[in-house]
Amino acid sequence: MGDARALGAVAEGLEEYRRELTGYCYRMLGSYAEAEDAVQEALVRAWRGIDRFEGRSGVRTWLYRIATNVCLDALASGKRRALPMDLSGPSGGATPPEPPQESVLWVEPCPGGSDPEVAAAAGESVRLAFVAALQHLPPRQRATLILRDVLGFSAREVADLHGCTVASANSSLQRARSTMADRRGTTDAPAARPSGDSVRQVLAERYASAFSRYDVEELNMLLHVDATLCLPPYAKWMRGVPDIHAWLTGPAIGCRGSRLVPTVANGFPALGQYRPEVDGPGYVPWALQVLEFRADRISGITAYRDTARLFPLFGLPDRLLGEVPHDAAPKSEGVAETSVRE
Repeated sequence: MGDARALGAVAEGLEEYRRELTGYCYRMLGSYAEAEDAVQEALVRAWRGIDRFEGRSGVRTWLYRIATNVCLDALASGKRRALPMDLSGPSGGATPPEPPQESVLWVEPCPGGSDPEVAAAAGESVRLAFVAALQHLPPRQRATLILRDVLGFSAREVADLHGCTVASANSSLQRARSTMADRRGTTDAPAARPSGDSVRQVLAERYASAFSRYDVEELNMLLHVDATLCLPPYAKWMRGVPDIHAWLTGPAIGCRGSRLVPTVANGFPALGQYRPEVDGPGYVPWALQVLEFRADRISGITAYRDTARLFPLFGLPDRLLGEVPHDAAPKSEGVAETSVRE
């Protein structure tokens, strides 16, 4: 009876880990929807195998072992998710994009803030650029890096989780760190978080106001000199204020008159963009703009056009009927993780 009660207590506690497991699987898979599916599968496997749980490791470590195996199975096809900058070099802003590359698996945004505490990797462990860089690691190295450097697992715990020696786990970690350092050297330098949420919120509010007024000169002042703009599902992306300016005043001129609604993605401010309805009043969904920051400037804008799927996920309305106030700061609540070092 005592064993039965103990197993029942463990079973009841499994659901408590759903949120932090979702953050882990999101980093592994680069897709929030796939992460939710992976966590559901992991919890189902745990429920079915709970009578075989021997207690030699903690429940949390046991669940992460199951979730890791689910993710490794999902990644067995060898396909990896990417952002446009992973596919080609930057292009000029004055030319329209080629047709969308629907066959590409894009790194997708994650609703809300998955990092309630400062992560080991400069607080950027769910920013899009970091998640995209993770996709360049072999799956087991990816898991090792996330477990060690983001979630704070010990070398022994990771070795037990993978069924390998501590030396092998440490070697895998060093190779993963080296690859990540190389990725940062060729794409995006580590972006220190601004001094606080208030700085990011003020920048996002100013950006939303300037974009709605289509004050391109003010937008230029808000952007870092090396800021990037990418447009999945298009492979086109731009780097630098001049090309972003050329894009906004050229191919993207139809965005004039848009309205922006604040939300939160990957722990940073994001904005739902609505363009004026062509044949009537109001505004229709156009893009989810995910912002990234460096010091006191906006360093990256990723504008996702899959609004039919993303806007409901981020709690954004399916259309706007009138003016949108821009004095509402993005809120920080969302997907939270109760991990050791996050």
